[in-house]
Amino acid sequence: MKKTLLLLILVTAAFFAKAQTTEEYIEEYADIAQDLSEEHHIPASIILGVAIHESAAGKSKIARHLKNHFGFKGKNSNTEIRSAYRDFPTVDSSYNHFITFLKSRNHFNTLFDKHDQYDFKAWARGIQRGGYAHSRTWASQVIALINKYELYQYDNRPEDYIEPVEPKPVYRPKKKNSRTYTVKQGDNLSIIAKRNKTTVKALISKNGLKSNALKPGQKLKL
Repeated sequence: MKKTLLLLILVTAAFFAKAQTTEEYIEEYADIAQDLSEEHHIPASIILGVAIHESAAGKSKIARHLKNHFGFKGKNSNTEIRSAYRDFPTVDSSYNHFITFLKSRNHFNTLFDKHDQYDFKAWARGIQRGGYAHSRTWASQVIALINKYELYQYDNRPEDYIEPVEPKPVYRPKKKNSRTYTVKQGDNLSIIAKRNKTTVKALISKNGLKSNALKPGQKLKL
């Protein structure tokens, strides 16, 4: 038992000693990201940022065993682990599938016409809106990685490029309920309240009534 535990500790220590740093991961895969960026007009920083996020910079189980660096689910033929994620023959094929996936889904393929190949923030938000991940903070996490590791340097932005400003959400105050009711002969507050799905107390409050007495033709705020 002690020998097994010692062996497990040594294997684990050996793995982490050899594990790539994020900087090493970027250095290894920056070229393919840039090639795909140039061919398909999507920011290389987005490709790298998503890959780092989804694969823990190549250290996740599905990245190590399945060469899946973008979190794609599907069948796999791997016998070392049981997983709901698909496998790829090479890491490069995983990168290529990411582009194919975006271009083959209606939620994402419009991004190629809508955004240029330098606006990584718009791409991240657009991919999130398309449903790539369930987390509401997914885009902000990818953007944070891009900024932290300065992945935008691989986008080859023109020197005079001006990053688009994200429009601020327009605040539209809720419209006040301006419905009114004209009192008819035989009406009382109870009847009016029931007919209009409100309460006698609410009618008295809204209209500043001092008594329950009503007059035909009188207008009440509902």
